[in-house]
Amino acid sequence: MKNALFGGVNAAVLTAMKPDLSPDPARMAGHAKWLLANGCNGLGVLGTTGEANSFGLHERKAILEGLIAHGVPAATMMPGTGCASLTDTVELTLHAKAQGCRGVLLLPPFYYKAPSDDGLFAYFSEVIQRTGGGIPLYLYNFPQQSAIPFSIDLIGRLLKAYPGVVKGSKDSSGDYANMKAMVDNFAADGFEVYSGSDEYLQRILAEGGAGCITAASNGNSHWGGIVYAKRTGPEADAAQAMLTATRKAAVSVPLIPGLREIIARSTGDEGWRTIRPPHLPLTAAQGDAIWAAWGAAGALPLPGFAAAKAAE
Repeated sequence: MKNALFGGVNAAVLTAMKPDLSPDPARMAGHAKWLLANGCNGLGVLGTTGEANSFGLHERKAILEGLIAHGVPAATMMPGTGCASLTDTVELTLHAKAQGCRGVLLLPPFYYKAPSDDGLFAYFSEVIQRTGGGIPLYLYNFPQQSAIPFSIDLIGRLLKAYPGVVKGSKDSSGDYANMKAMVDNFAADGFEVYSGSDEYLQRILAEGGAGCITAASNGNSHWGGIVYAKRTGPEADAAQAMLTATRKAAVSVPLIPGLREIIARSTGDEGWRTIRPPHLPLTAAQGDAIWAAWGAAGALPLPGFAAAKAAE
């Protein structure tokens, strides 16, 4: 897909925290800059991997502002702004717009289960009307977490009613057929489809998708960048195999603390293990296991890390 706003590899960025569990934008910004220098085209901040729903509104605003203050360009970031509350979603979306972000990622209103498509259409219509439609919205399809899928019919209704505002989707369902259906039905109209699963990057690009927004990109973005640049051929195929292997390694333990462990061991910064309950850090055995799995895949040390440390 040409001219996608976030086309390419986007890391679902981990949120750094201080020992008291407060956000640490300075440490997070350092990681974000490393990602942008090592294969990432953009950054999905304050999503599932970033533990957005463990933070309050003021904290989420402070994280975004802090990243910008520490030199992460607002235009590279797609913050998650979807909340269970309509007014919270509107407030965070307007805040992201005011900071200069080019798009936001919206979960559906996830507390009440099994809403109708009519109810979801009404919710997103209110969000669009109250935010003035001045910032592109990306739909976050993650039914395993939200329990609310976005149907093809609902997406079609939103695109017809609000052309150019509902700009795309991150599909973390793991159902490739669903991702392809989005591409087949809407990509010709400029709808950007991003895989939430690393193993589908090469495939979704070939189908006309825009790229990926993934958790494992916190450590495997180097190879994602190769896939996005090359698309096909031996180098792209080998890089895609690495994405698939590292994704498998990442989900061999609880995903978010596992990725924190990889970054902590790679940087020597134990602070990356700090995580808000109900999540917990890995046990020592789990930490050894995921480190070994990434090493067995050939992904360690993380490419570009030594150069980044030397530049500090």
